[in-house]
Amino acid sequence: MKLPIVCPSCDHNLNVSQMKCPSCATQVNGDYELPVLLKLSREDQEFVVNFLLSSGSIKEMAKQAELSYPTMRNKMDDLIEKVKKLQNQKL
Repeated sequence: MKLPIVCPSCDHNLNVSQMKCPSCATQVNGDYELPVLLKLSREDQEFVVNFLLSSGSIKEMAKQAELSYPTMRNKMDDLIEKVKKLQNQKL
């Protein structure tokens, strides 16, 4: 099941309010903001994971995705801007 990150009613970011241990059923309640990476779309999260798995090589990512280096670089630049905006929202 995909973790919801946006309110279906008003489109604002959701916060985590409860977590439960599947082993012992301990519950933790509060109002916790999601980390920046979890606020990204699933596609953007997969891009970050692929970047790490390719040892940070945009060239390798472009090769694996059968895209040109400039196209992959543009995707990276767009993602960097998204992360900057999300970080600025916290301030």
